[in-house]
Amino acid sequence: MTVTEPLNTDDGDAPQLSLSTAAARNLATTTKSVPQMQGITSRWLLRMLPWVQAAGGAYRVNRRLSYTLGDGRVTFTNTGAEVRVIPQELRELPLLRGFDDDAVLSALADRFVQREIEPGQVIAAAGQAADQVVLIAHGKVNKIGTGEYGDDTVLGVLADGEYFGAHVLAGDSTTWQSTYKAATPCTVLFLRQQVFRDMNGSSEALREHIRNALSAPKGAHNVHGEADIEIASGHSGEPTLSGTYVDYELAPREYELSVAQTVLRVHSRVADLYNQPMNQTEQQLRLTIEALRERQEEELINNREFGLLHNADLRQRIHTRTGPPTPDDLDELLTLVWKDPGFFLAHPRAIAAFGRECSKRGIYPQSIDLGGHQVPAWRGVPILPCNKLHVGDTRTSSILLMRTGEENQGVIGLHQTGIPDEYRPGLSVRFMGVNEQAVISYLVSAYYSAAILVPDAVGVLEHVELGRES
Repeated sequence: MTVTEPLNTDDGDAPQLSLSTAAARNLATTTKSVPQMQGITSRWLLRMLPWVQAAGGAYRVNRRLSYTLGDGRVTFTNTGAEVRVIPQELRELPLLRGFDDDAVLSALADRFVQREIEPGQVIAAAGQAADQVVLIAHGKVNKIGTGEYGDDTVLGVLADGEYFGAHVLAGDSTTWQSTYKAATPCTVLFLRQQVFRDMNGSSEALREHIRNALSAPKGAHNVHGEADIEIASGHSGEPTLSGTYVDYELAPREYELSVAQTVLRVHSRVADLYNQPMNQTEQQLRLTIEALRERQEEELINNREFGLLHNADLRQRIHTRTGPPTPDDLDELLTLVWKDPGFFLAHPRAIAAFGRECSKRGIYPQSIDLGGHQVPAWRGVPILPCNKLHVGDTRTSSILLMRTGEENQGVIGLHQTGIPDEYRPGLSVRFMGVNEQAVISYLVSAYYSAAILVPDAVGVLEHVELGRES
């Protein structure tokens, strides 16, 4: 007789009368899932972008000629609590744009004085003499002016890297047209007009540059900085019409396709013997491709060369008025991308923070159907989650709004199809051989980039606070 279970009942337990489930599982066929991967996300950006063929591995964005309007941002360095403006960054000030004497710029940077400003403190008051340039190293400053009905209203918000008062360098005696008040603790750098005059008097190169900058003719341009196209309208009779032409940028930007690659290795023994009920190589490849696509979306947002966050025009960046993302902030963002906006892109925590702000105001935004998915929306524009818009150490993030498509002069994704060993559009899997350890290798490559066709195709809401202690 074969005994499958012990019949010892010394411990008082009743004897087992049938085969245990643990033993039965040894003869049963289990139902298995394919390998799971927590890092897979919805990747809405990859799904929503229209993808354009980039033949030759590059895509050139031709634009009309634009004049630099002098509204860049200034960068700083710090040693502990001491902050200093990078001398070369002073060229972002309109009057110093193109000035190439680094020694003079360094001496000028040394003359800026650092001050710490408390929330609510007025930095410059409307009507007072404007006699200083103010660089904002850190914090937020409200620009306050008189509204249509005589009350004070916030005309704008300035934050890290922005400045005001640059016009005083021209030497004119003017007054502040607006009041600048700190909304948060701020670190600012001041340069008095008289200090700049003294510096100007000791540098012939600086004097000559300023004379040329003030006397140079200003190219006629529209509100976007593009060279004007002369058009007559509303006239009668037979006046002489002005001639015109559309000028183009002489050095348009070209976007080269970037690449994300890895080498997938599978032992031949695994590939030969363990392919039931699912193919091991296919599962390894599936998860590798998922990881590549996640990296692709990460790069499309955060890459310093072509990522949307870094390539958004500085004039298309705004800051929250109070910290958390409010309906007012998203409305302001819609004013930047008002021509057929496609979708918002935000970290899930930022979407939750926006929901809380709506609830505080008794506003309950509707969801819309997007490809069979119910997603939140604001003003009919879907708000899509994306964890590639990272949350910083201070629990802040950014919210993107974009218009897409070549026909809309929006944002497009770039790839190239028809590449050798193509596995999916723009992605190839190339067999690399078997080494002496019987390991099979495959080169997995994804080629991609993104292009912003015109600056107002993307708007960014920066410094979005995701949570604040009440």
